[in-house]
Amino acid sequence: MNTRRTFLKNTTASVAGATLLGTGAFSTWANPTPVQGDLTIQQVIDQIIATIPGGKLDQTVDTIKQGDGSQKCTGVVTTFMDNAEVIKKAASLGANFIISHEPTFYNHLDNTDWLENDPVYQYKKKLIADNGIVVWRFHDYWHRHRPDGITEGFLEETDWKKYQSKDSEKPNLLTLPSASVKEVALELKGKLDLKRPFIVGDASMKVTKVGLRLGASGGTSQINMLSKEDIELLVVGEINEWETAEYVRDAQTAGVRKALIILGHQRSEEPGMKYLVGWMNKKFPGLKTTHVVAGDSFQAV
Repeated sequence: MNTRRTFLKNTTASVAGATLLGTGAFSTWANPTPVQGDLTIQQVIDQIIATIPGGKLDQTVDTIKQGDGSQKCTGVVTTFMDNAEVIKKAASLGANFIISHEPTFYNHLDNTDWLENDPVYQYKKKLIADNGIVVWRFHDYWHRHRPDGITEGFLEETDWKKYQSKDSEKPNLLTLPSASVKEVALELKGKLDLKRPFIVGDASMKVTKVGLRLGASGGTSQINMLSKEDIELLVVGEINEWETAEYVRDAQTAGVRKALIILGHQRSEEPGMKYLVGWMNKKFPGLKTTHVVAGDSFQAV
């Protein structure tokens, strides 16, 4: 956990630094110069990294997790999480390159020492190898991009881009038409195909000022946004239940207008990996790029 927090801290610092570079690079991203001809997977990775403000990171989790990057790229799959079903789907599509936002082997750093004798790990490793697939994580760089690729995908999927703050320094602040917290949750449930969004706070409270903390930004980040920004509702991916939820519950008891909607990590960030496909198709017109939804691992009973 401490190691994960260290990496998240370093990533946050990188993002803060990238903000200073402004948004001019986005026009280059939106209209990339196409790359033609046969490419190795490593060449595709290098071309992606070259578009990210600030250049190559010395410390990052965005590394090849398994496979040989020197092989020719036959097709690309983007996904939130390269679970076994996603790997099988990639193979059926003839794609030998998976770009995954989250880890392959069940921990932030993809450390596998503790899994060497585990049958599930062995199965997944063999599945990747047998299909000649390369898995590369695209997490730190995608969040580092200006604007954040995950946020852009979420705003596109929800049609909330029009509500985004015009202040480029505050891309996660939105002003929505007045609606109750429950109404906002139901809107997101429909647009994101959610099984069960959760609400903390007064579901009937009318809100317009909304903040986004997608994925798993952590309780400190979430609470800081709630307390320091003029927002009434925070929409997050996932939480530790003793942190942000309890802050909101105490705020309600104290008479402070704060509420929380919890979407789930996968559904909050999957649209951002789907969003990557459009750019990949422009940048690499000779490569077929497909988004494969990782799916929600939870079942409601």
